[in-house]
Amino acid sequence: MRKFISAILIGACALTYANAQTQFPVTSPDGSISLVLKLKDKELYYEVEKNGVKVLVEAPIRLTIDESELCNSVEVLSSDTYKTDNTYPIRGSHSLAVDKSNGQIIKLRNNSLKTDFSLEARAYNDGVAFRMILSGKQGEIRTPDEHTLFTLPVGSTVWYHDMYCHYEGIHQKKDISEIMQGEWAAPPVTVQLPGESGYLCITESALMNYAGMSLQANGKNGFETKLGHAQPAGYPFAHDYSLAEARRLSKPAALAGTIITPWRTIIIADNLNELVNSDLITNLAPAPDKRLFPKGINTDWIKPGRSVWCWLDGGARTVEGMKEFSKLAGELGFEYNTVDAFWYRWTDEQLKDLVDYSAQFGVKIWLWRHGRDMRDPQKRKELFERCRRLGIVGLKLDAFSHESKEFVDLYQSCLKEAAEYKLMLNIHGSNKPAGEVRTWPNEMSREGIRGLEYGKNQYEWSTHNTTLPFTRLVAGAGDYTPVVFGERRLETSWVHQVATALVFNSSVIFFGSHPKTMLDNPAVKLLKQIPATWDETVVLPSSRIGEVAAFARRSGKTWFLAVLNGQEERSLQFPLSFLGDGWYEGMVLNDRPSDAAAIKTERVFCRKSDALTGYMRTGGGYIVMFTPQE
Repeated sequence: MRKFISAILIGACALTYANAQTQFPVTSPDGSISLVLKLKDKELYYEVEKNGVKVLVEAPIRLTIDESELCNSVEVLSSDTYKTDNTYPIRGSHSLAVDKSNGQIIKLRNNSLKTDFSLEARAYNDGVAFRMILSGKQGEIRTPDEHTLFTLPVGSTVWYHDMYCHYEGIHQKKDISEIMQGEWAAPPVTVQLPGESGYLCITESALMNYAGMSLQANGKNGFETKLGHAQPAGYPFAHDYSLAEARRLSKPAALAGTIITPWRTIIIADNLNELVNSDLITNLAPAPDKRLFPKGINTDWIKPGRSVWCWLDGGARTVEGMKEFSKLAGELGFEYNTVDAFWYRWTDEQLKDLVDYSAQFGVKIWLWRHGRDMRDPQKRKELFERCRRLGIVGLKLDAFSHESKEFVDLYQSCLKEAAEYKLMLNIHGSNKPAGEVRTWPNEMSREGIRGLEYGKNQYEWSTHNTTLPFTRLVAGAGDYTPVVFGERRLETSWVHQVATALVFNSSVIFFGSHPKTMLDNPAVKLLKQIPATWDETVVLPSSRIGEVAAFARRSGKTWFLAVLNGQEERSLQFPLSFLGDGWYEGMVLNDRPSDAAAIKTERVFCRKSDALTGYMRTGGGYIVMFTPQE
């Protein structure tokens, strides 16, 4: 009896302590970053600090269930802490990710709704994240919505784009005070903190069984989370679907059973190198299913590489034309040839003929398919079965263009079922990545980016290209369709074009140029050696968002220095301290001042104690491939 009474008293004391506590800080392993969860007047708030300085100002966490607010009338039931500490292989800016965090799960009760739920939070050395968990019974149907705020410090500078072209926009740069109420921002949204004191990047991870998150400015230095149903149906969706479909998808989605929101993630970095090398988004994504991916990203049928594609730069849209593309791809040393929609008219015999012919040159075949054809599970199965039977290794699925739960579910179904047939995917007309490269290693790239497919009437490609590495590409791979040498490149130089294939991440690089054009270009020797994956990335200090993107990247023992220049002609000195010990031979590609459609090549020998100076014209670039000398 005494033991029973003691247990009751201990439980009561714990509950009293939890209710008395109003702040729940979660601090990063190195002690520099703190996510502070607060209970104020029985409502949930949070703020984020780095080294004692607020990087996100106190703001409310808001989640509604069936239009009733869950995060008020709240009491704390308990709080438990935990840690993560592991590493795993990954594709992106480097080959090994570090997952080390301090976590906390706070169990809460909404007394008005008589509903229990949890808030889970983590703090890493490169950022913080939180999500909500609402347990449910089997068959229980509820409809969530969110209105959490991200409030920035006064004086913050923001890079963002609107939702008119879904996730394929041109970034604007504005002071947070200049962003008007109601403006849309497609994550990831990158922020430079006041006084150039560091960077934030706001986005999400582990997006599944839920609508995607976008942001809408509140006109008070902040952004409010909006789910997919609330987003404006952009031009791509109107083009590929219908107004009736947009109206149908504008209603919040009902969920069955337990509701787990995606992680709301904030990458926090002192500099652009830390921003680009963050593992936060993949750390929060679930590990891959070992039944489908026994060796994770190294599963044997998943092969990063490079592909030719005839859509941008010409080529005969016939079986014979694609045979020629495969032959030329083989001459480039590329692994793949992606065939556009004209294959729809071909028989199985014609497709198998192309597959077998291409194999002579070490080239395998990808096929393009419209997203409309993916919505019917039976049609998906028939397509995946056909591809597997004919030796097709990958599909470029296009025109999803919506972030409702229905379309997020479609992404997940396509990735899972494609994996069952050992097919790689490149998803176009898509939303931003949210850690899929970890959970679904067969996703080799994803569009959700304004790339060279957008034609000849865009302006300042060089400003756009020097912005992307620090905004959209922080979230994950982007199929920009890099490298064109014709007029579509506008003000950018040939060297700039080649450098995009080195700076922009994509586990299969789908090149825009006709392969014969690449073989005839002075950069052909380097083009043949561009890797699709990287072991290490160093963003050099000369980088400035929208002005210069200077990357040193290593694949094996070979280093590449690739620089994208913006709208001002410049010469920059690049210390080579990223190199290993010993001597390297450098193959240099330099702009020619008088002609953007030309390349000056040089050969240098250097060590890590040396520095090289690169000249770059407006919209130009600079590239060096460093080969170690034994």
